[in-house]
Amino acid sequence: MTAIKTVVTLVSALLLSPLLMAEETAERTATERWLELQRSGLQASAKAQAATPAERELALQRWLDNQHPIPEYFQQDVEGELER
Repeated sequence: MTAIKTVVTLVSALLLSPLLMAEETAERTATERWLELQRSGLQASAKAQAATPAERELALQRWLDNQHPIPEYFQQDVEGELER
């Protein structure tokens, strides 16, 4: 009797899996689809895109210039407030 239940369960799972996958696909967000497309590389350019050392240096400098400076000392005993 246990073997029969196991077989029925496996067959049911095999028959229902496409339905469950279709339902899961319909519920995915656009962001999830874009991330999957990016991860898969299916739409990747055939042309390798590399930055020159000068371009990399400019990009790094732009990133460094846009960051908030780190103070030399942090204020002690200063607490923030949470808005609720």
